[in-house]
Amino acid sequence: MKNKNYQIEITVNASAKEAAKSISNVAGWWTPNIDGSSTKINDEFTVHFGDTFVTFKITELALNKIVWLVTDCNLHWLHDKKEWNNTKIIWQLVENADSTKITMIHDGLIPAVECYENCKKGWNFFTGESLFKLINEGKGMPDMPKLQRQADSVNEL
Repeated sequence: MKNKNYQIEITVNASAKEAAKSISNVAGWWTPNIDGSSTKINDEFTVHFGDTFVTFKITELALNKIVWLVTDCNLHWLHDKKEWNNTKIIWQLVENADSTKITMIHDGLIPAVECYENCKKGWNFFTGESLFKLINEGKGMPDMPKLQRQADSVNEL
């Protein structure tokens, strides 16, 4: 258990092709603060959360598997600000008759690393809730500045 990589599974009401397209729409479920492209093999993109950033390179892109390699990061709240470097986000997609099971594995994010508990909470939300909603309902819950989230909440009332 000590060296088990973080993993989450969700089942969505979409084809594997539609699910993969939504995963690649990083701004739609994770953060609109993104530079670069996240749709083709060898694309590189960087997500920003204030002083924190993570840069990925897409190293594998198939209908049933997508792999993002972390090539640089600044996790400003950790002692080892480069803790995610050379870790991988692996998306496995298994299509069934009317749904697709998505398994997301953060290879290298294990309980022994400093970020594990906080990062686990983040992935649980962004994959388990936001990506799930983007695929099933057409609108995710990407990270937005606090004032924008408050404005959205008021507008929904």
